[in-house]
Amino acid sequence: MFIDVYYLYLVIPALLFSLWAQYTVKTTFKKYSTVQSRRGITGAETARLLLASNLIPDVIIEQTAGSLTDHYDPGHKRIRLSKKVYASASLAAIGVAAHETGHALQHAQAWPGLAARSYLLPVASVGSTMGPYIALAGIFFGFPLLSDIGIFLFAGAVAFYIITLPVEFNASHRAITLLKSNGILSATELQGVQKVLSAAALTYVASAVTSIAGFVRLLLLSRNRQR
Repeated sequence: MFIDVYYLYLVIPALLFSLWAQYTVKTTFKKYSTVQSRRGITGAETARLLLASNLIPDVIIEQTAGSLTDHYDPGHKRIRLSKKVYASASLAAIGVAAHETGHALQHAQAWPGLAARSYLLPVASVGSTMGPYIALAGIFFGFPLLSDIGIFLFAGAVAFYIITLPVEFNASHRAITLLKSNGILSATELQGVQKVLSAAALTYVASAVTSIAGFVRLLLLSRNRQR
């Protein structure tokens, strides 16, 4: 029921790509976590400076548990930085903090991509966890309507992952621009930050590729079952 030719040729390669992306971001972050910025500014200080320079006074910066758990919460207007980012003056920490500040700037400017992703988040949460199982159950037991419902739910998750790509790319672009315009890093240091953000972007690409592969697999299984 769960292992089929489409899983082998579509999903497995996508999962391998995802594992490679996770490895790349972890190793790149680890490498540039040991490279301290010449200015000695921490991730939290970077976020505060960039928020102030863009006249955004209502976003709170706080520390959160875990590793690589950094994110911007638009519902509560909070930039949450992991311990290794919040208090560190490394290039990796500064890059991540600037990236999350880029999301805060998107929010302040009502950037449509961020709003669309936030709107799809509840749908994606349900679709990614329940959609594939509902679809597979419908396919296995021969209930086309059930499989269609599962595929429809999963489509919401796929849309979320696809919309996430331009949102994350834009935040990274903003991060580099903000760091450069505010003179926080030198040109050489910016190259290191760019490598950190490019590695992180791979994880979002991998999520999109994996979701698309899973979605195509379900469509093909459903079509073949109905023949």
